[in-house]
Amino acid sequence: MKRALFSLYYKDGSEKFALFLQEKGFEILSTGGTYRYLAEKGVKVTEVSAATGFPEILDGRVKTLHPAIHAGILAIRSKASHTGELKRLDIPVIDYVVVNLYPFEETAGSGKASFEEIIEQIDIGGVALIRAAAKNFQDVAVIVDNGDFERVMKETSGTSVLSRETRLELAAKAFSHTAYYDSLISTYFNRLTGRQFPSEYGLPLKIKQSLRYGENPHQEAMLYRSYVDDNITAPGASILWGKEMSYNNFLDADACIDILREFAEDRPFAVIIKHTNPCGSALSGTLKSAYEKALSCDPSSAFGGIIGVNRKMDKETASMIGERFYEIIVAPDYDEEALRVLEGKKNLRILKLNGNDWNKKGMAMRRIEGGMLVQGWDGANVKEEKWDIVTKKRPSEQEFSDLQFAFKICKYVKSNAIVYVKNLQTIGVGAGQMSRVDSARLALIKAGEAGFDPKGAVMASDAYFPFRDSVDSAASSGITAIVQPGGSIRDEDSIKAADEHGIAMVFTGTRHFRH
Repeated sequence: MKRALFSLYYKDGSEKFALFLQEKGFEILSTGGTYRYLAEKGVKVTEVSAATGFPEILDGRVKTLHPAIHAGILAIRSKASHTGELKRLDIPVIDYVVVNLYPFEETAGSGKASFEEIIEQIDIGGVALIRAAAKNFQDVAVIVDNGDFERVMKETSGTSVLSRETRLELAAKAFSHTAYYDSLISTYFNRLTGRQFPSEYGLPLKIKQSLRYGENPHQEAMLYRSYVDDNITAPGASILWGKEMSYNNFLDADACIDILREFAEDRPFAVIIKHTNPCGSALSGTLKSAYEKALSCDPSSAFGGIIGVNRKMDKETASMIGERFYEIIVAPDYDEEALRVLEGKKNLRILKLNGNDWNKKGMAMRRIEGGMLVQGWDGANVKEEKWDIVTKKRPSEQEFSDLQFAFKICKYVKSNAIVYVKNLQTIGVGAGQMSRVDSARLALIKAGEAGFDPKGAVMASDAYFPFRDSVDSAASSGITAIVQPGGSIRDEDSIKAADEHGIAMVFTGTRHFRH
């Protein structure tokens, strides 16, 4: 007689599959709660303890960890020594292993469970069964997803034999399942110990949704969610309205939320994102005014961009935003009237930030060929208390406020990054150039195109100046104060140039490359 072993936490639909196998002549083995569930549903089922001759012990911690079970799964049917040994020991083979695991993810992520309760949800026997069956997929079918019951029943409706191709696919799925499960546990334990860079890294990712395509139409793409980003449809935000998010939408939305973190507690702030770069941003007395100022920095680049604000969206600001084409709006909340206005835009996506804790968790990861680069997040909150005024001229109160604002924005501009700010408003942004001088020139060109006079503005750089040429260029443009990390062997040259031009210069001591 063929045998199938059922051991399930999630039992929905298992009775239908068990009855299907039973009608095909399979003996159904099962454990504790699954045994009772199947028996109540009319399945003729044998307890595992009856098959092993050994009771469940340690409050159910040990049920299936027995040679009579694992030998029946792992035996290679085509190997005479294996089948002979099973016959000698009177151990029947097991042809199907139907197992899913204790809800570690749900328990650990609930925020309500105690440490002891979380530890009890680490499945031992279930993982061992799955791995044994997947290893021996040539002879055993392993099912870890109840959604596969229908597929298997359809394929074996006329025969009891499941194809090798299907068994291989099910085994691959099973190993992915246990790898994900183990990575959840390792992530949890590493966080308990504070280990950021374990010598071996398991990254728990699960598909959240398929995307239409990647950065370009010829690239396939999926959104995977991580252990720390459960139940979300956008990075740190929920979609209230609009069509499906694209790959590039997710990237831009994430960049937008990063910048909003810097201004979460500030006065009304608005930023416009294009290709992950802020092309305009401003602080002001009202949200409407902040948006108007952000837009004025680079109105042509703003077309098709993303709007982010740090206050509840009001009708007046929403109405002005609705006059132009944008892909996404991101805000902590929305007035009902503002929502009605924005929902009138057919292609607009409306995102609401999730909660008040905007700090990113986990690590920043970037795939390269042959491996993964892993680092801590370049977190929010530029720390001005560590800044050092290195020139003879000290920045005025207004200049210092502009320098603070400029450096926060510059942090999120692609390197080499230069940002010009005047009265808490970006007037020119130079992003992603190979030369820092070219970035400064580009920012100046953008300022001129938007009708801004750079005289009296401040300049921020994401990294130090290797030569004095950037300072000389800034002086010729009318810049009165500069903020940069410092740290070059030629810092004294830059300081001397600033003193010659009567420019105030501040060193932050912190570089913010963004590649």
